[in-house]
Amino acid sequence: MADITRRFGWRHLRSAPTAHIRHHKRGRLVHDGRGLSFWYRSLSAALSEVPVDDRELAMAFHARTSDFQDVAVQATVTYRISDPAEAADRLDFSVDPDTGSWRGAPLEQIATLLTETAQQHTLDVLARTPLAVALVDGVASVRGRVAAGLAAEPRLPATGIDVVAVRVVAIRPEAEVERALRTPAREQIQQEADRATYERRAVAVERERAIAENELASQIELARREAQLIDQRGTNTRREAEEKAAADGVRTETEAARKVRLARADAEAARETGAARAEAQAAWLRVHDEAGPGTLHALAVTRLAENLPRIESITLSPDVLTGLLTRLGRPEGGADA
Repeated sequence: MADITRRFGWRHLRSAPTAHIRHHKRGRLVHDGRGLSFWYRSLSAALSEVPVDDRELAMAFHARTSDFQDVAVQATVTYRISDPAEAADRLDFSVDPDTGSWRGAPLEQIATLLTETAQQHTLDVLARTPLAVALVDGVASVRGRVAAGLAAEPRLPATGIDVVAVRVVAIRPEAEVERALRTPAREQIQQEADRATYERRAVAVERERAIAENELASQIELARREAQLIDQRGTNTRREAEEKAAADGVRTETEAARKVRLARADAEAARETGAARAEAQAAWLRVHDEAGPGTLHALAVTRLAENLPRIESITLSPDVLTGLLTRLGRPEGGADA
């Protein structure tokens, strides 16, 4: 919308670069072009503002397929006004000189024209197409048919309108029909998911079985090795006992032999000692037998003296000395000597 300001009974208009302004004064075209800026009097001015930028027109309508199924079509048409003079002559683009707003609704008229034309061609295409085909290939066929139909529509170039692009966003059936159509695919997907689940479970069970078998085999191997260990320990213990018994036997035999040798040596020594003692005793007896009584008495006194306690001094009376000498077999005069 143009920007209009007031100054002392005059009006100043300033338009955007995407707006084409036509100014008539007393039936004569005074200003014609884009992005204009000028002064005018509102009582004598007739203004038209035609947008020349690309505009998007969204449309939605219902159609019926060849198998009598209702579908909703969503599309978008991009158009522009290429000939503002033709558009201003065919449609009411006049604006209020005081406010700059359109007096009519020209863009709504263009939208109605484009929508009805596109809907006419869409209905023509879908009426010959089954629902399943329309849902699969309907977007491309409808887009091509609508684009060709809008290009061939004579009212559009006569109004100065060019269609830039046509886009079909979606073709959708009714909610119940859509759910019914989705059911086989959902069932197929669910079956695939169930099969994948079963396969995963089967793989898991197989892996668990393999793990259990491995554990069982490990336990069996461990038990077998424990049995071997017990047997080996028994063998080692038995061998150790046998070796110990053999060693004890050898040690016992050695000790017995040693004791026998010692006993024999002791007996031999005792026999030799006894023989020596007997011989010594016999010799001693022979000496005593050969000695006289006086010698024996002297030896007896000597032995007695050896066994008596130590006597520092002794005093003998003459009578005792005489008797002693008499016993020793000496004369009394020998004592004086």
